Amino acid sequence: MSEKGLIFDIQSFSVHDGPGCRTSIFFTGCPLRCEWCANPESWIKKKHIMIAENVCKWENGCRACRNACPYGSIKFADNGKQSITWDICKECETFDCVDTCPNNVLKQCVKEYTVDEIMTILRRDFNNWGAKGGVTFTGGEPLMHHEFLIEVLKKCHERQIHKAIETSAYAKQEVFLKIMKYIDFAFIDVKNMDREKHKQGTGVYNHLILSNIEALKKSGWQGRLVLRQPTIAGYNDSDENAYKLIEFMNKNSLYEVNLLKFHRLGLTKWNQLGKDYEYSNHGDMTEEKMQHLQELYLNNNIACYIGDNTPF
Repeated sequence: MSEKGLIFDIQSFSVHDGPGCRTSIFFTGCPLRCEWCANPESWIKKKHIMIAENVCKWENGCRACRNACPYGSIKFADNGKQSITWDICKECETFDCVDTCPNNVLKQCVKEYTVDEIMTILRRDFNNWGAKGGVTFTGGEPLMHHEFLIEVLKKCHERQIHKAIETSAYAKQEVFLKIMKYIDFAFIDVKNMDREKHKQGTGVYNHLILSNIEALKKSGWQGRLVLRQPTIAGYNDSDENAYKLIEFMNKNSLYEVNLLKFHRLGLTKWNQLGKDYEYSNHGDMTEEKMQHLQELYLNNNIACYIGDNTPF
C-alpha cells in the first residue's frame, strides 16, 4: 500500500522557504517542543483539532456544537459561554464537532495525502515557480514522514523539480542522509550550541543535530546548506553562542547562516490548542542586536542574512 503523509498546510506562492517562488508542504509531527514555536499545531503526528474560542458566537445564542461531541467535551455555562475540556479533545479521533460549527470555531487541522495527490498539486503550481523555484518540505518535521517523503522526492527527481527542506535534522542518521540525497537546498535549524540550553528550549539535546550536519558535509552531498537560528533574547542571542556556531561552521566548511528575528505570530495558535505560551512577554530582539550578531559572522567570513533579506 502506498504511503500517506499527514500534512497541516500547503502554501503556494511561498517566497521565504528557499530559492525563488515555491510550494511549501507542511508535515505534522515534530520531535522538538520549542517554547517559541510558530506552528505548535505541527507537534502531534496525527489528526487533531484547534479551537478558536475567541470567534465563537455564543453571545448571539449559537449552540450548534452543543450535542455534536460524543464525549461531552463541549459545554455552555449559565451565561451561555462555551467551554472546552482539552484533555478530552486532545485524544479525539472522530471530530464530530467540526462540521457542525457555522463559524469555523472548530477546525480539524491535519489531512492525509497520497503521493499522487501531492504530485497533482505540484504539477498545478509548476508554472508559477519560475526558473529558481520548486517545492519545499517543512513542518513540523518532514523527516518524521521519511517513508512517504522519499516516495515524493523520487517523483520530484524524475520530473526535475527543485527540492528544498526545512528541518531540525533530529532523526536517525541513516534516515537523514537517505532523504538528503534527493535534496537540492536545505535549511537546518541550530537553536543553541549549548547542549543543556538546547534541551531547555526545545526538549531535546543538540548532539544528534550537530552530528547529522557533520555527517552530511562528509558525505559529499552537493546541495546548498544554510543554517538557521530563530534568534531569541535571553536564550541564544549571546556573543558566546554565536562564536560557538562560527567555530562549528568553520570546522565543517559551512559559510551561510540565516538569523530569524523572534516573533509571536504563533501566539494565536497556542491559544487555539489550549497551550500556555512561554514567550508572551519576553524574547524580543532589537534591530541593533541583530545587526551586531550579523557583524560577528561577517567578520569571520560567514555570510549572514537577517530575516528574509537573503540572496535566494
